[in-house]
Amino acid sequence: MADMLDTLEQTIRARRGADPSTSYVAKLIHRGRAKIAQKLGEEATETVIAAIQDDREELTKEAADLVFHLIVLLADAGLSLDDVRAELARREGMSGLEEKASRAD
Repeated sequence: MADMLDTLEQTIRARRGADPSTSYVAKLIHRGRAKIAQKLGEEATETVIAAIQDDREELTKEAADLVFHLIVLLADAGLSLDDVRAELARREGMSGLEEKASRAD
């Protein structure tokens, strides 16, 4: 059975070139990366609000929206969940503090 995120990513990639009047993904892509990023930011804010309010049901819904919009942004940038997985694998076994320090100038 395919992972749901992989299935979602495939669906998003397939719909990028669809008619924007019939596909939300195509509409986002058509509006450009800045709009996609803005929408991702809105979803992140809504996720934070749900977490602060300790609303588990709303947090779950907003987290799903956040992940969806992140995958749309990744697809628009020519990246995939496999790219994110590779970066997470690279960080495996490294503390968050070490990883952050490795990015410092």
